[in-house]
Amino acid sequence: MASTSCTLVVFIFFSCFLCFYISPFAEAASNVSYDSRSLFVDGERKLLISAAIHYPRSVPAMWPGLVKTAKEGGIDVIETYVFWNGHEPSPGNYYFGGRYDLAKFVKIVQDAGMLLILRIGPFVAAEWNFGGIPVWLHYVPGTVFRTDNEPFKHYMQNFTTLIVNMMKKEKFFASQGGPIILAQVENEYGYYEAAYGEGGKSYTQWAAKMALSQNTGVPWIMCQQWDAPDPVINTCNSFYCDDFKPSYSTMPKIWTENWPGWFKTFGGRDPHRPAEDVAYSVARFFQKGGSVHNYYMYHGGTNFGRTSGGPFITTSYDYDAPIDEYGLPRYPKYGHLKELHRAIKLCEQALLNNKPTLVHLGSQQEADVYEDESGTCSAFIANLDDKNEKTVQFRNASYTLPAWSVSILPDCKNVVYNTAKVGSQTSTIEMIPEQLQPSSASPHKDLKPLSWEIYVEKPGIWGEADFTKNGFVDHINTTKDTTDYLWYTTRLNVDENEEFLKKGNKPTLLIESKGHALHAFVNGILQASGSGNGTVSPFKFKSSVSLKAGNNEIAILSMTVGLQNAGSFYEWVGAGLTSVKIKGLKSGIVDLSNTTWTYKIGVEGEHLGLYDVDGSKHTNWTSVSTPPKKQPLTWYKAIVDPPQGNEPIGLDMVHMGKGLAWLNGEQIGRYWPRKAPNDKCVKTCDYRGKFNPDKCNMGCGQPSQRWYHVPRSWFKPSGNVLVIFEEKGGDPTQIRFSRRKLTSLCAHVSEDHPSFSTNLQKNIASLEIKCPMNMHISAFKFASYGTPTGTCDSYSVGDCHDPDSTFIVEKRCLNKTACIIELTKENFKTELCPGTTKKLAVQATCS
Repeated sequence: MASTSCTLVVFIFFSCFLCFYISPFAEAASNVSYDSRSLFVDGERKLLISAAIHYPRSVPAMWPGLVKTAKEGGIDVIETYVFWNGHEPSPGNYYFGGRYDLAKFVKIVQDAGMLLILRIGPFVAAEWNFGGIPVWLHYVPGTVFRTDNEPFKHYMQNFTTLIVNMMKKEKFFASQGGPIILAQVENEYGYYEAAYGEGGKSYTQWAAKMALSQNTGVPWIMCQQWDAPDPVINTCNSFYCDDFKPSYSTMPKIWTENWPGWFKTFGGRDPHRPAEDVAYSVARFFQKGGSVHNYYMYHGGTNFGRTSGGPFITTSYDYDAPIDEYGLPRYPKYGHLKELHRAIKLCEQALLNNKPTLVHLGSQQEADVYEDESGTCSAFIANLDDKNEKTVQFRNASYTLPAWSVSILPDCKNVVYNTAKVGSQTSTIEMIPEQLQPSSASPHKDLKPLSWEIYVEKPGIWGEADFTKNGFVDHINTTKDTTDYLWYTTRLNVDENEEFLKKGNKPTLLIESKGHALHAFVNGILQASGSGNGTVSPFKFKSSVSLKAGNNEIAILSMTVGLQNAGSFYEWVGAGLTSVKIKGLKSGIVDLSNTTWTYKIGVEGEHLGLYDVDGSKHTNWTSVSTPPKKQPLTWYKAIVDPPQGNEPIGLDMVHMGKGLAWLNGEQIGRYWPRKAPNDKCVKTCDYRGKFNPDKCNMGCGQPSQRWYHVPRSWFKPSGNVLVIFEEKGGDPTQIRFSRRKLTSLCAHVSEDHPSFSTNLQKNIASLEIKCPMNMHISAFKFASYGTPTGTCDSYSVGDCHDPDSTFIVEKRCLNKTACIIELTKENFKTELCPGTTKKLAVQATCS
């Protein structure tokens, strides 16, 4: 549809006489080089739009679909970190299978005809456990992370070299004909370098030199690293990077992280970033000379198992990204950005081969014009006013700009896109619950409901104690992150003459902890639970407890919820108890902190391998007709069939407490339906003005995460083993698999909406609707051309209405995966209601 537009700009490359400085690096890399304006790939200037998809945050069966959806969304490049602690779980022992099959992921990107940015790090932050660095490295004597420290540099260089050599062996670097065009060393170190003094400065120089010595044949980048040495390119990470300038004038302007949403924490609100603002930030970046742009994240995915960091980062890493956690396009964000990418690409040659002319059109309105001597021209017109719509005059024409928006004119005349005008479809996604079904392989499936097996742990020390010590140990230093759990146990003798025993009062247990959470048991009974949060990990715990005369066992189950993933000297941040006191005895406050404590690492079920399909067969599970409710420290097992259909699956844990879940031995992850606070949320989000993570919070009073992604590829046709470890008590009879299903599509567009008509001189608005893969448009719940009112699920016919609307859209779209409907007189009665701006609104279902 854009062939004419492409013709308008194709000659710009040949007619441009501007001279950009070309870096000496261009001579070293035959396939990828750069100058002050852009990258060159195989000798051709490239304006690149990239999408972050982290391979271990999805599963191999999803990778081809994710890459395909990204490419259909107008993406040129896939970006990923490399996750060191997933690949080297112990020194010198490497793993590149399953979700960590990096080479397979890169090959899928290559086979899709796309490029790749490999951010080796190997520190990544990324809300990933310990920032991606293996925990074992912290315990190598003399090691300090991310500074001029020999042990750290030794292991960092070893791993970096391992990854580079692996990519070279597969011929994945562009210099070998492969897809990798950029590599990154370190990550956002500029924020923390000063804290390390001279060691930080020398470390930066060492890291850059070490990376360059790998001889990849492609440029290296360091994000947020203002002193990155030439020829390493410093890049930008932010919500907005239009004002960013590289460290050297010889380098292109690269945006490695544009955050289209934000992460969630257990107990935190649900942040959202409006599509209009994301589009505004991208358009402004390219308007101001940007050359490579990357969405972090384009698909966030899932923190399976215990991979989430923070601490307190949820198992979901959805990130409000254009592709949701389950792999479905998130409309309208996905569609709106797809249209943006198309508009930018219409301007590519003009942008890359001409210097801009800045034209002031008002106090907060401006245009950047990219034009050559032949008359070929592209322009971006921006309204920086975050409250008011403005009408401006540009080249003898009038343009109305919504507040906080950018209009894109590939020919300097016709607007094909405005960031604030969303014409993309929206979709209604629902989680359709299904009761857990007994496995069809079970001989008793038709005779009784789902049967459960349970294994109940005893609070406190199981088996032999690991050690005894006066006072407390640090939780992380003790477990070395082999488990979330550490038992702290001690005994308290209560005199039979204590007043509270006679009066029925209860003493108070006072605990202070460095984090992250705990369950307090007295004499085998759960008294209460406490935790920090995603903002502050340390916490104070206060609860009345039931004590008896004589000896009382106090058992505290301390828990981590992901390890620190960023910050200066972050590897030294600890967790666990620092103070335990009892208040309400006749002797006053009894401080137990320095008494004798007995320790046990992990919970018994982990030691027995109850989560493992084979290991669990050798354990004395107990069969029950009805699983117990509200019972702490309980393992549940059920043999189930997969849910019907082929939609993505979420495990609904809203009626459970806190714990871990597995399917067929695969780690689903931590679950914790902890509720967000009841305040500081919005019903609708105003896209206007600069975004911050707290601007558009939703989900107040709701669980931060209710559903937990279970990939379809993890299911067998029957005999699936679902294992749950519940820490504090819940109702397992309410556990459900839920199918993530698109239940309806809605779209509306007005006659004056910017369009990608093949003839830029004639604006023809159009509406596009598209069902997910393997689905077709099966029905229309609503269709009206005229002046329809309302929004999705509540559309109604207005005073002006073409009675043939439904017939027309059905004729165009029924039984198709996707369709485009133009608002033309050939389709609709455009003569209706003269003088009125008409629009088309539809609501469809897919099946």
